[in-house]
Amino acid sequence: MRLPLPQLAARDRNPAHIAEVIETATTEFLAQCLEPEDLSFPAMPPFGSWVKSFDEEASNQIYGVVYHATTSPIDSVHRARALGMSLEDLRQQQPQIFAMLKTEFRVAIVGFQTSDNRGELNERCYQHLPPRPPQVHQAVYRCEPDEVIGFTDELDFLRTLLQVGAVPSESLVAAAIREVYQLRQFDRDWLVLAGRTVGTLLKDDYDRLRMILNQIHP
Repeated sequence: MRLPLPQLAARDRNPAHIAEVIETATTEFLAQCLEPEDLSFPAMPPFGSWVKSFDEEASNQIYGVVYHATTSPIDSVHRARALGMSLEDLRQQQPQIFAMLKTEFRVAIVGFQTSDNRGELNERCYQHLPPRPPQVHQAVYRCEPDEVIGFTDELDFLRTLLQVGAVPSESLVAAAIREVYQLRQFDRDWLVLAGRTVGTLLKDDYDRLRMILNQIHP
């Protein structure tokens, strides 16, 4: 029987607080979604969505893009099996199922923002790897639209996403661009600039460029 992890009640958490870092590396981190209070699965962040965490010792806010997500049993020995039930049936007849599963997602780090001596974030965002990633057990939040819009005024992050090797990077770049395009209220000028930037980065690889452009479908 799994003992519940000590977590703040959902009503006491910031609604944007969705997960906690459980594994960290220079270029990425792995986060586990916090458990909901009701009998449901944790909300899995969409592929290509934007999240942030914090390196408290360096006072850096770190931005990243979700590139992989999984839901799997807490017990690594026994796999989940098909039960032929609806979610409502599971809630009524097998409620323990929800406590036996975990949802995790991997995040590619695309940049960071420093803080001043008072802990206030500086205006400038840096679109390269921070000195170090967020530490284990740091909170992970969904980025606010204004944060994503401000960060993506520059487009160097696209080069970083093109180098992610664990998933089709073309699909990841397209998903991230679609997300930003929507958050920017369908700003056509930004979309054209993003397309031109990708075109420059992939000027010698027409096949990859075509795949990205085909998946943006504005």
